Amino acid sequence: MVTAAGPWDSTGQRTAERDRAVALERTRGTDHGRGPGASGPRPAPSAGAVLAGLGDGSAPGGVKAAPRGTALADLLDPLLKDDPALGEHRSAAVVDLTTGKRLYGLGADVPLTPASTTKIATAVAALTALGPDHRLTTRTALEADTGELVLVGGGDPTLTARKDARGLASLRTLAEKTAAALKKRDVRKVTLSYDTTLYAGTETHPIGVNENLAQVTALMADEARTDDSTSGPAPRVPDPAADAARTFAGFLKQHGITASAPGPSKATNRADTLAKVSSPPLSALVERMLTNSDNDLAEALARHTAVATGKPADFDGAGAAIAVRLKQLGLPVRGARFHDGSGLDRADRVSAELLTALLAEAADPARPRLRPVLTGLPVAHFTGTLAGRYTDGAAGLVRAKTGTLTGVNTLAGTVTTPDGRLLAFAFLANDTRDPWAAQSALDRAATALASP
Repeated sequence: MVTAAGPWDSTGQRTAERDRAVALERTRGTDHGRGPGASGPRPAPSAGAVLAGLGDGSAPGGVKAAPRGTALADLLDPLLKDDPALGEHRSAAVVDLTTGKRLYGLGADVPLTPASTTKIATAVAALTALGPDHRLTTRTALEADTGELVLVGGGDPTLTARKDARGLASLRTLAEKTAAALKKRDVRKVTLSYDTTLYAGTETHPIGVNENLAQVTALMADEARTDDSTSGPAPRVPDPAADAARTFAGFLKQHGITASAPGPSKATNRADTLAKVSSPPLSALVERMLTNSDNDLAEALARHTAVATGKPADFDGAGAAIAVRLKQLGLPVRGARFHDGSGLDRADRVSAELLTALLAEAADPARPRLRPVLTGLPVAHFTGTLAGRYTDGAAGLVRAKTGTLTGVNTLAGTVTTPDGRLLAFAFLANDTRDPWAAQSALDRAATALASP
């Protein structure tokens, strides 16, 4: 029944966001509405109303007290508890972001498969570990004794080989700078290698080869996509690091430097750094990850969190690092399990209680470094994975991270009510049979929170 309800790809991962946008003849979608051929996403719109509502002490911004729990139960139980479209297992929570008080719960502490709402946890952990100003750096290093030139991957999947970098780290710029440095040393020919040792373990996600993400490696260009897309599912090159190194060699040749066919290596501590390029700040990367549901960025940020936490930069270490960072914040992580940073692993477990706690933490005026978690959430009917949803209500009022796998539908974010109340919510449904019916049911619940 699930297969018939599709569309799904061969591994059971959702590809419907793009297909549905085409069917509706919409040009906007997970690329922020810039249409085919766009080379980079626009920043997520700022959450002005949300941030203003969190600015002043005990009654920030004049935000009103949230409704009583009994009133919310009367409103939400028919939508979440009684709707058969939401499958056999459900977890839901609504929290007043002004006071942090839970207003509604339905199995709120029961961990379920969260799908891409896992990225909220990844974002909080990465920002906590690294800070919003941290940048991911790709560099070249020259081994003085052997003359070997090493392209050192810094774990930046947004590194781009496109002519218009649009603010991203540019492989072309790195080649130009490297060639200039080599010419100053009177070097015109090099043995080229590439270094991916920042990460450890297998590069293949447990779901296997899949168009939803590339091999997880510390060196790639344009997320290893083989088309002009910047978000969503796409064919990927089988060896992103080798492909990026070959592309880099071609750029060097344009600047008068001949390079050998590249192979894997490791830069030594004796190597001289010749040039480097850096990504946008982590705050912008987190926004892009959440708005576009960018799996490649999610896995990269999870591994950087592992490095900063002293854990191995592999799938297990990244998951452990996320859990450690959330526990250090005092969040309710009991029963939570993180096997990746993207939520593509069906073995991940997160509760609605934890998701709303993460959103409340990001809304805390005492933690401004976590604010990109809120500003990166897709806006209903306007940006990212919510661009084609909420056509009948709550447009612009709901900001939420979506999550969808076969039999899994989730939604977690914030909502501003018409009378100024500011709420965080998380709805998780597992063992759903009709993906569109389940998605619509979750949207109805979020819309109800935004209604007068």
